[in-house]
Amino acid sequence: MTRIRLVVADDHPIVRAGLTGLVATQPDFELVGEAANGAEAIAVTLRTRPDVLLVDLQMPGVDGIGAIRAVLAELPLVRVLVLTTYDSDGDVLRAVEAGATGYLLKEAPSEELFRAIRATARGESALSPSVASRLVGRARRTNDQALSPRELEVLALVARGTSNKLIARDLRISETTVKTHLLHIFTKLGVDDRTAAVTLAMRRGMLRLG
Repeated sequence: MTRIRLVVADDHPIVRAGLTGLVATQPDFELVGEAANGAEAIAVTLRTRPDVLLVDLQMPGVDGIGAIRAVLAELPLVRVLVLTTYDSDGDVLRAVEAGATGYLLKEAPSEELFRAIRATARGESALSPSVASRLVGRARRTNDQALSPRELEVLALVARGTSNKLIARDLRISETTVKTHLLHIFTKLGVDDRTAAVTLAMRRGMLRLG
C-alpha cells in the first residue's frame, strides 16, 4: 500500500495535536513533519518532501499563503490542502491562486477531511461544501455569469475530458492558472464541479461541442 506522506502546519498546539491524532488513525497516511508557523512549514516541507502539506492560513510570521508560494516555488509537485476557519471569497481565491489544490474548513467532519486529503494527493480539487456554497452565493450576488474567452477555452477542454495538466500544456499556462480559471467558472455558473459546469454551459448555449 502506497502511503500519503503529510506535513501538518498550524499555530495552535491543540489543533495540531488533533490533526496528527486523526492522521494516525488512517493506515494510508504517514505524518512526516509538523510546523507551528509559516517559516517552519516551509523548512519542514522542503526537508521532508511530503505528498501533501496540510496548512492553516493565519499563522505568525509567514502566513499560509506565503508558505504555499514558497513551498511550490521549490517543490511544485507537493499538493497543498488548506484547513482553516476562514471561508471568505477572498481567502479562497488567494489560496487557490497561490497554488492550493484543496480548501477545507476546520468544522468539517473527520471523514470529509480524510476524503479531501486523498483527493488532494491525487491532484484533484477538494472544496468544502460550505466554501462551494459561499462561492455560489457570490455568483448570485454579483449576477456576473459571463465567461471570459479564456474560461470558455478551459471549459471546452474540460468538456472533452481533458485533465488539468493537459489543459495547461495545450493553453501554455500553469496548472495553478487552470485551477484558478475553473474556480472562477464554478463561481460564475453557481456550480461546484466540472460536470455541472459543462452541463449548465451547454444548456445555456455558452458552450457547443462540434
